[in-house]
Amino acid sequence: MAAESAQSAAVGLEEPAQTAPSFQDLQQALGDRWSSTDEFDTQERHIVVVPSLSLDQEELQKIEGVNHYEERLLFSLIRLRNPNTHLVYVTSQPLHPSIVDYYLELLPGIPSSHARDRLTLLSAYDSSRKPLSQKLLERPRLLNRIRKAVNLDLAYMTCYNSTRWERDLSVALGLPLLALDPDLLYWGTKSGSREIFRRCGIPHPIGSELVFDEAALAAATAEVWEQDPSLRRIVIKLNEGFSGEGNALLDLQPLQEFAPGKADLSDRARAIAKAFPCLSFQCDTETWEHFSAKIPTLGAIAEAFVEGDHKESPSVQGRITPLGEVEILSTHDQELGGPDGQIFLGCSFPARPDYRLEIQEMGQRVGEELARQGALERYGVDFIAVAKGDPKAPEWDLQAIEINLRKGGTTHPLMAMKMLTEGHFHQADGLFYTKQEQVRYYRASDNLQKPQYRGLLPSDLMDIIVTKQLHFNSISGVGAAFHLMGCLSEYGKVGLTCIGTSPNHAREIYDQVVAALDESTQA
Repeated sequence: MAAESAQSAAVGLEEPAQTAPSFQDLQQALGDRWSSTDEFDTQERHIVVVPSLSLDQEELQKIEGVNHYEERLLFSLIRLRNPNTHLVYVTSQPLHPSIVDYYLELLPGIPSSHARDRLTLLSAYDSSRKPLSQKLLERPRLLNRIRKAVNLDLAYMTCYNSTRWERDLSVALGLPLLALDPDLLYWGTKSGSREIFRRCGIPHPIGSELVFDEAALAAATAEVWEQDPSLRRIVIKLNEGFSGEGNALLDLQPLQEFAPGKADLSDRARAIAKAFPCLSFQCDTETWEHFSAKIPTLGAIAEAFVEGDHKESPSVQGRITPLGEVEILSTHDQELGGPDGQIFLGCSFPARPDYRLEIQEMGQRVGEELARQGALERYGVDFIAVAKGDPKAPEWDLQAIEINLRKGGTTHPLMAMKMLTEGHFHQADGLFYTKQEQVRYYRASDNLQKPQYRGLLPSDLMDIIVTKQLHFNSISGVGAAFHLMGCLSEYGKVGLTCIGTSPNHAREIYDQVVAALDESTQA
């Protein structure tokens, strides 16, 4: 081709200009290429999965084993139950063959060998601290292998979250991206979430506007306290924090002499600025010096900490389809940990019946507003629920906390249950029904981690679970499914989804799995 171009130039001829499709042009094809996972689809489909965690890389390093989190989207192999679907799964480092075999064997109603023939695994062989999408863009030969593995006229690309890296990769591959246009990422930040809540009339804690330096943050925090002098704590949030790791807590008790009514706003702001180095961080290695260095780049807000003797952390998940439809996918009660209960550890499906339908309705409103802004694909809304009144039959005060415009910690457990049961979510009652119309519940975690689990290989895990009869049973429709198995050997960490016939049954299976692992790894 280069020789032909040189020859054309030599004789004074101009080649016709080849204009690559723009990102917006590519997106127009999504409506014809996409289909819902809820449908058994016999059309020929080609899907490229790029599970890149394109988030602040320093923040991600606070999560042990984060280099294995690309495995969490392996539940997207559910698409291979459709007999004419071809899937390309790309990772930074090669996946262990036994992990891939495990997911293929979970597929109901289709031989794993048939699914395996339609799966292409590719790797960048790069463990550096860069988003996977960036690594792919740096490897044009690998991009060419991806193109050759699919029918470019039928394929689309999907990812964990969408940034300029994913948009550039979409254009480089010539594939539409089933994800948010990165120009709309603001609506998934802490400040953007608050604006959406205001527009939708959804209750949320008092808080500040977005600021980009320490002095402005101290002043904003002082103003939040001014709005509610009864506050005991205020949360300082990096605008683009991940999994609660970008949050820090300011205790106002030591600052009571500067409380509203006792000192003016400027004195209060100066006292708060001096107290910033004493913030309670959710990551034990974090410092104010490191945290504050991110404020000029990421921005930060101050927000009232929601107090309560009995609190829950429910969330609702939805999606905006390429056809513009807003669908609620699930609700969860989240399990939070860390020093102040702000780090995501796991979840239970569905959320409590006390408020399940209420957060679904609010989630629907948020989704419709996001759709008006042009958003696409997965979104989640996190809440804090505080029990009021009679402890036996409380009323719940619901406060929306943030919107996540990406797949999250509650995405893959639901995908696991869909894969294993061939079931569906029923929005009218917020429950999940199997193919046989039986209701199922689950408890899931990304963070089952103990030092004695280190050294376990994925095959060792399978030996333990099969011996203890805790593997998912397709006949009874209950049992455990695992993810993040690549984390086990080095970090002693694994993820799991335990599916049962009731919330208590799902928790019992979870406890049985933990007990089996503990017993099998005793020194």
